[in-house]
Parts: sequence; structure tokens; C-alpha cells
Amino acid sequence: MASLLNTAKLNGVDPQTYLTDVLERLVSGRTKINRLSDLLVWNCKAARTAEAGAAAA
Repeated sequence: MASLLNTAKLNGVDPQTYLTDVLERLVSGRTKINRLSDLLVWNCKAARTAEAGAAAA
């Protein structure tokens, strides 16, 4: 758990928001088992940055 929290912090992501998002995706089934790498903190951060850029355009 400490590793997950510190990795989120090191990547500039709020740990509570990150963990909440990951758990919701796992429980809801939005993220399939073969796409678990999408839940890594740096991939989540990149996806959010891309979404923010698309929303601004």
C-alpha cells in the first residue's frame, strides 16, 4: 500500500483520487483483465492529461 501511495505522489497524482478511480474501474468491470496496465499510475496520468487536452481543444 505504501508503495502505491508513494508512486502516486512521485508522479504528481493525488493518492486518494488515484486509488478510488482504480478500485471503481476494477469493481465495475470497466477495465478488463488484459488491460490492467492501463491502471498503472503513470498510464492513468497520461490518459487524464490527454483527456484534459482534448476537452480544452
